[in-house]
Amino acid sequence: MIKNIFDKAVTEEVIGRINKLNSDSKPLWGKMAVGQMLAHCSVSYEYIFEPTKYPKPNPVLKFIIKLMAKDTVVGDKPYPKNLRTGPDFVMKDDKDFYFEKQRLIDFINNTQQLGEAHFDNKESQSFGVLSKQQWNTMFYKHLDHHLSQFGV
Repeated sequence: MIKNIFDKAVTEEVIGRINKLNSDSKPLWGKMAVGQMLAHCSVSYEYIFEPTKYPKPNPVLKFIIKLMAKDTVVGDKPYPKNLRTGPDFVMKDDKDFYFEKQRLIDFINNTQQLGEAHFDNKESQSFGVLSKQQWNTMFYKHLDHHLSQFGV
């Protein structure tokens, strides 16, 4: 069952897991360093809170993204290990662990404070209008997947 990231207790639990990471944390699978993983997890929030950072996909690309990825991203089935990711989510450069950690925590807190009503029927840059449950699934499932990747 997907936990509700909009619930303050769940947000605190996720942040507690993030706080167990350190700059030397190693993944159990995959190639990302811990700072890259934190930056990678922030991209979903950047789409919302920094919408000019990434160009919106054109209608044809948006249709393809919805067709190929939406069910995986907002569905209940867990992500498989080493799943290929979208280009915006690829982190090639080294990332400052402490900066990325605080940035992700701030995004998570901001999302929780805005609450699920803010996100209900809000349009996603890639997937169109999503319900509050779909937003929750997208946020929580992605965080849980990558925190589990790093053993926390």
